Amino acid sequence: MTDFVNRSEELDRLHGLFDSENADLAVVYGRRRLGKTRLVKKALEGRENAVFYQARQKTRELQLEQFIEVAADTVPGIEDIRPDWERLFRYLAEQNAIVVLDEFPYLIEQDESLPSVLQALFDHEFDESETTFVLVGSSISMMEEATLLGDSPLYGRTSLTLDIRELSFDAATEFLPNDATADEAVRAWSVFGGVPYYLEELDTDRSLGENIQQTVLTRHGSLRNEPEHVLRMELTEPTRYFSILEAIAGGATGRNEIAGVTGIDYNQLSTYLDRLSRLRLIERHVPVTEKPERSKRSQYRLRDPLFRFWFRFLYGSADRYDQFGDEAYERLIEPELPDFVAPAFEQLCCEALWTLYDETPIVDVGQWWYQDHEIDVVGLTGEDTLVVGECKYQESPLDYSALASLETHVEELRWQPSGGGTRTVEYALFSRSGFTDSIREAAADRDDVRLYTIGDIVAALGE
Repeated sequence: MTDFVNRSEELDRLHGLFDSENADLAVVYGRRRLGKTRLVKKALEGRENAVFYQARQKTRELQLEQFIEVAADTVPGIEDIRPDWERLFRYLAEQNAIVVLDEFPYLIEQDESLPSVLQALFDHEFDESETTFVLVGSSISMMEEATLLGDSPLYGRTSLTLDIRELSFDAATEFLPNDATADEAVRAWSVFGGVPYYLEELDTDRSLGENIQQTVLTRHGSLRNEPEHVLRMELTEPTRYFSILEAIAGGATGRNEIAGVTGIDYNQLSTYLDRLSRLRLIERHVPVTEKPERSKRSQYRLRDPLFRFWFRFLYGSADRYDQFGDEAYERLIEPELPDFVAPAFEQLCCEALWTLYDETPIVDVGQWWYQDHEIDVVGLTGEDTLVVGECKYQESPLDYSALASLETHVEELRWQPSGGGTRTVEYALFSRSGFTDSIREAAADRDDVRLYTIGDIVAALGE
């Protein structure tokens, strides 16, 4: 298992809470596989007054029984307390214990009063205690409803809320071999993203193709059915959601396109898209020049790269990969991988822009599209400069036509400096496979064109 990676800010905040002399409530939540449990356990190292209970889908009586068994290792006297959540929590608070309730939604399923019980205890009985309660959960909707939303009994009572997200690109590369090339790092990111559980499945002695073959394509691979497993844990009727995710992974990103591909009525589609957005499985994008709440040109994307890979290549056709056996990756995936990686490459170029143009007062970075016009990277500044970029993840070097195309598209981009006046345009070209002599000569002759290799992008993301 890889050493604990990143999460230093989260660890510091948990340590500060555990050292507090007040009674505190913390909420740690986020979608499955992001390392929430491991994060909290890491923060508890060296703490002798900690009770860590991982709930299961069992009856309330069994949960209480097993909670007492676990807590007795730290606070033996709890075995004499009547098995009732309120009494048990009160006793642990008297001992100034740190109490972690992992998979808190499983406890709520069996006892909906738990948030109210904790509310009453924190409001009226924990004033003299230094206890800390940490509620951990993967069901984002249940955690929000139970602890964070305005009508929750615990609303406004948390001292710390940690919304755990995927690791950054730079942190994710720590799971790769030290000699991994920039291109290999980008490819690995495009498939496995920043989810620690997925990255830990990678064998550093294997190539990326071999890892994809062994973990995803092989019938008994550890990640073969991972997206389906996660979705069925979160959704009671997943069929339509599966269809929507498959449509988005296949390139249907607008609402009309999704409705057309899936056959779901356009007016009903919002309910499903909103649910998938709340689960952090998809995200809505708008052109960087527009406000999200007003834009009518939104596109949807799958947030998790592994989900995007699975729905594009495996969903509904997994048996095909079994037929090709050990040659499945080489025969079926590798020829299409550059096209699959390209969107992830574009997003990484957007992220790198902040560092690559650190002397420019960039205030927002994203993408832009209008009718047949599209720009891969756009950086808006607080002055008169507009940065636009073209990304090419292909085998051949990027040539002058990419710059010519970019200059044509930017003419349609309606952006002017906030202070008025004439805008200045800077051009950035990002390439996986280098550049032709013609574009190098153009960049040498002009002071408004910069060329960046995939190595430059990866280096910028590591700063």
